[in-house]
Amino acid sequence: MSEAGYVELQVATCFSFLRGASHPGELMQQARALGYTTLGITDYNSVAGLVRAHDAATEHGIRLIPGARLELEEGASLLAYPRDREGWASLCRLLTLGARRGPHDAFQLRWQDLTREARNLILILLPSDDQRLQGDMERLAELARQKGVGPTYVALTRRFEGHESERLAWIARLCVQNGALPVVTGDVLWHDPSRQILHDVMTAIRCHRTLETLGAERTRHLSRHLRGPSEIRALFPGYEDALVRSQEIAAACRFSLEDLRYQYPDETDGSGETPQAVLTRLVRAGVPYRYPTGTPVDVRQQLDHELGLIERLGYAPYFLTVNTIVAYARSRGILCQGRGSAANSAVCYVLGITAIDPVRSGLLFERFVSEERQEPPDIDVDFEADRREEVIQWIYRRYGRSHAALCATLMRFQPKGALREVGRAFGLPEDLLGQMSKHLASVMHDEALLAERLAQIGLSAGDRRLDMVLQLARLLVGFPRQYGTHPGGFVLTADRLDELVPVRPAAMAERQTLVWDKDDIDRMRMMKVDVLGLGMLGCLRRCFELIHARYHRTLDMTTIPPEDRATYQMIARADTLGTFQIESRAQMAMLPRTKPATFYDLVVQVAIVRPGPITGDMVHPYLRRRAGEEAPDCPSPALQRILGKTLGIPLFQEQAMQVAVHCAGFTGGEADQLRRSMGTFRSTGGVHHMKARLLGGMIANGYDPAFAARIWTQLEGFGAYGFPESHAASFALIAYASAWLKCHYPDVFCAALLNSQPMGFYAPAQIVRDAREHGVEVRPVCINASRWDCTLETGRNGARQAVRLGFRLVSGLSCDAIARLILARGAGYDSLDDVWRRSDVPLSLLEKLAEADAFRALGADRRQALWTLKGFGAAPLPLFEAADRGRNAPTPELWEPDPQLPEVSAGNAVVEDYHATGLSLRAHPLSFLRDTLARQEITPITDLPQVRDGAFVRVAGLVLMRQRPSTANGVMFMTIEDETGTANLVLWKDRVTAQRAIIVGSGFIAAYARLQREGDVTHLVVRFVEDLQPMLSRLSTESGRDIAISSRDFR
Repeated sequence: MSEAGYVELQVATCFSFLRGASHPGELMQQARALGYTTLGITDYNSVAGLVRAHDAATEHGIRLIPGARLELEEGASLLAYPRDREGWASLCRLLTLGARRGPHDAFQLRWQDLTREARNLILILLPSDDQRLQGDMERLAELARQKGVGPTYVALTRRFEGHESERLAWIARLCVQNGALPVVTGDVLWHDPSRQILHDVMTAIRCHRTLETLGAERTRHLSRHLRGPSEIRALFPGYEDALVRSQEIAAACRFSLEDLRYQYPDETDGSGETPQAVLTRLVRAGVPYRYPTGTPVDVRQQLDHELGLIERLGYAPYFLTVNTIVAYARSRGILCQGRGSAANSAVCYVLGITAIDPVRSGLLFERFVSEERQEPPDIDVDFEADRREEVIQWIYRRYGRSHAALCATLMRFQPKGALREVGRAFGLPEDLLGQMSKHLASVMHDEALLAERLAQIGLSAGDRRLDMVLQLARLLVGFPRQYGTHPGGFVLTADRLDELVPVRPAAMAERQTLVWDKDDIDRMRMMKVDVLGLGMLGCLRRCFELIHARYHRTLDMTTIPPEDRATYQMIARADTLGTFQIESRAQMAMLPRTKPATFYDLVVQVAIVRPGPITGDMVHPYLRRRAGEEAPDCPSPALQRILGKTLGIPLFQEQAMQVAVHCAGFTGGEADQLRRSMGTFRSTGGVHHMKARLLGGMIANGYDPAFAARIWTQLEGFGAYGFPESHAASFALIAYASAWLKCHYPDVFCAALLNSQPMGFYAPAQIVRDAREHGVEVRPVCINASRWDCTLETGRNGARQAVRLGFRLVSGLSCDAIARLILARGAGYDSLDDVWRRSDVPLSLLEKLAEADAFRALGADRRQALWTLKGFGAAPLPLFEAADRGRNAPTPELWEPDPQLPEVSAGNAVVEDYHATGLSLRAHPLSFLRDTLARQEITPITDLPQVRDGAFVRVAGLVLMRQRPSTANGVMFMTIEDETGTANLVLWKDRVTAQRAIIVGSGFIAAYARLQREGDVTHLVVRFVEDLQPMLSRLSTESGRDIAISSRDFR
């Protein structure tokens, strides 16, 4: 307890969204410097920041008094502090109730709620409205009588305005009249006086005003920084009892977050066995399925080791939960697979949760569960993305909403958003904010680059207001803005969840989340199950179903033939469009150089094309060693054992930990801290403090300093991108499965991939083109043959099925309306009139089908069908037409024949195809422009192999994708397509800056570039680009429409 006679009980952190202007760590550090040993945190209607505050308080030797500020619907505000664990449960229930009752992100709590729930809480009334104070005191006194609790308290807080002494004396007199006790509080909103201006800006953002128009909103929060006890005493002469009372309240609040005891649901199956016995039985039963020819000795030993450790740590119920969730998904035909560090577990493999044999792969179980770390396990399971919600809702039903919720995520200010919001607060115009956000956000922390960018956009680095905006935006980056929902991290409890941590509705209906994020959950040792979504799993399941239906072969992830030579040959050619993890431009550029030939090669391939290995200078050494141009550098037997299979390059977290232990003398705990530091490097720079320790340890063990420094650079490059080898292996398994299906069933793969859109790097047009290049016949959308999904039909050659495009590709259609059309179709429609009479769908839907040219089977092309449908619009509804037919039948002399409509040009037909479905089976748009392009000396992409390395060439194409990775220092990679093939363009930063409007905005460009060839890989380094978009307009002179080309752009 503070010896200065005062404890600050009213402190808001940045987790009082846009109210508190300091992080918990800043407040605790300042509190220590000012002489406090105890501090109370009371964020507005929230305890979201308390776990971080608790850790910061522990670090700085401060005792944290956890609480919250409750804003009541009637206008009163109270500080609520739990006396004990029961009081914490009461506070959590109140916060849950307030969050559930209000609309999204609002909070609604009432006095009567306190009457029901406020047990074992110390409540301090904040006199925010003097006119209501007497009534609020009376309500608080009545609440105390009903609940039988101790004294009631009223805060004395300086407002730093006129008549302050009279106001405080008046409040003190009211306290005497109502039997309440006054207590001094500082109403702290930031840690240091310098944060006043940041708070003003945050208030302007919250109130949607500028600083100039804040008025009273600003003055009512003046001087709310944390003051030392002596300064507080000087501000409250004559109120010594109210000052000391803060210590008494702090002493009465015995609760600490360390008192929370998380209890996992007791997963039993009704057999009377313990969870551990059930788990052991399930593992023993699962062994024969994984090892049908007998269980190897090392597998048996590993299972015994894991089961023993799971029993000692009490984790059996957790494994049973995940097993039950996976079993449910599979019972519903939902494909799923575990990944991440869980794939290091033989227990998970035998139960069928994961698909990688960790014993055969040499994976380390302690990376997943360790007795030394005493951390709860964390199992990530991927489910089909479009069916994951079924699993989530089943979890809610099974465990109940009182015992299950998703983790929160905290949406934080990012550089662009911070710059825009601060600029608005200063009243800067929107066009200037757009320029600043685009050009300055990424360099705000680099003074040299910032000055260069300011000059480029015509702004002065000496402008005082601009400098203030940039300074404040830097401070605001990383502040929490609002709650989000974790992709799938479920926390399950045996006891009421809302008595452990508050629960709030998620933005998505039928979901609820905690107010703590995954880091808070880990810190509080609460176990979570990650129910994640992966689009490719849905694609694979569709493949298996189509193969079974059309080829009468039963396949699943476990029966796809392993190590298939034809599949690896296809991968080595970079023929991987549509596959999982190896379809990106960067992967396609590397595959012909690495030429994966085994499954482990694919594991490395998945891991190495990531920002970590690229920034850590791992890629080029690996490529040279893979090609035999450089020997692997492993100067000790220990390093050879650790890094031999990755040619001396540390690619995985396990390798980083093993290098630290065996080469630098780290303990296991220190090595795990290194892994954690690597995981947070990008946001905290936390890995730097390990540098001297690792370099010194390696040098002391005889390693050359330059070699040690290179290893450090590679480990540092991991940043937040490194992942365990087991994770890469799990993804490689899915990558291999998708590649095998593409290789051996390209028709099936095409249909399944189209039915899984949107997903991946490529649009349907490229997927269809790729399938046709693999010999797959693709048939157009047809009123009588198509279904909602793309389907397979008997092909012309008999060996392979033809893909029939589905109605899902037609823009603007709904599945429900199409279901009615298909139901009425029966054996087929015989005319447009028949469709109109029987389908019971809106005319607008039939017009969309006509635009997609779906009525050709009825003898009507696009134009004829649209013309006919226009006539239906003026006709009576089919239901009434029969009654009128006799009396209204046309006489012969009044009958008019159908008009002869002019033919549509081939180019215009392609434009209309793209407009309706995003692709055309007739021709590529550029095929109609080839003569024009040839006159401009533009080389077809298919002719690039004949161009010598280093030569300049002009190419043109539709833009398929743009990528600007964060690790590429501003370089943009672009893929373009003409009627003959695709080409990869490289645009340096200065070229992107000089021609940004064309590069980012045009869908059809020409590029003058130098060809660079390395082995089988060709790139075009661009010197200049031209906008050819107007040329596309020539194809659509009849309709007046521009061709609808959409690229998929990624950062």
